[in-house]
Amino acid sequence: MNETLTRALSGVLYVVVLISATLFHQSFLILFGFMLLLAIHEFTNLMQMPKTIPFALAVLMYTLLAVGKTPDWINIFLLFIALLSSVKATLFLFNNKATNLSKTEQQLYLLGYIIIPFILLSKIPQRPEGYVPAAMIGIYILVWVNDTMAYVVGKSIGKNKLYERISPKKTIEGFLGGVVFAVLAGVLMAYFYFEQSLVFWALIALLVGVIGTIGDLIESKFKRMAGVKDSGKIMPGHGGILDRLDSIIFVGPFVFLLYQIINYVS
Repeated sequence: MNETLTRALSGVLYVVVLISATLFHQSFLILFGFMLLLAIHEFTNLMQMPKTIPFALAVLMYTLLAVGKTPDWINIFLLFIALLSSVKATLFLFNNKATNLSKTEQQLYLLGYIIIPFILLSKIPQRPEGYVPAAMIGIYILVWVNDTMAYVVGKSIGKNKLYERISPKKTIEGFLGGVVFAVLAGVLMAYFYFEQSLVFWALIALLVGVIGTIGDLIESKFKRMAGVKDSGKIMPGHGGILDRLDSIIFVGPFVFLLYQIINYVS
């Protein structure tokens, strides 16, 4: 089968499964739990880590913390670990001398870069008024708009490399184009679909465009360290689950934080 057709069919199937599962709370939790295990498998392969303890830890934490309501102090603690891991990963990304990770760093990223973001993402649609799938579907759409338009703009007018050493194809023009179109999409969704303000969804779109791109670059650096092109092979033409979700899982804690701030001040 033609590679472009294979990639297109695989991408459509991924979108259909993701959105369909997100419409219902139980299927959403099951799908994200399954994707978490796939992400653990791929990450431990990249880092050449043993799998037994990471799998057990992921299953235990996801079962206890993602399913059902947890106390606010636990959510704050999880958010702190995730944000700490995000800052450290970002510093690692821009440290040209850093070419490997210590065992402690691997364990921190396993927890704060993979497991906890999945847990926090699972909590985003669990609003006080009940399960709100649109909260997650909106994030998916913004990520897809950002990625697509960054590619289109970069291909069309991109000349200046964004971070050539890690991702040679990304351009500054593409990055800015992705952010602008994501913010525009956020404003349009807020106007026609969501109850939250235009400013709220514009902020989420800005987070997706900027922080999501950093997450994409971090995963690219992990793959370069491992000497592989893709994190896995589960999606023909697209790579692994981390290749598809790198932006979402990295931006997830920041979106969760934004929701907590909005809930606190409202």
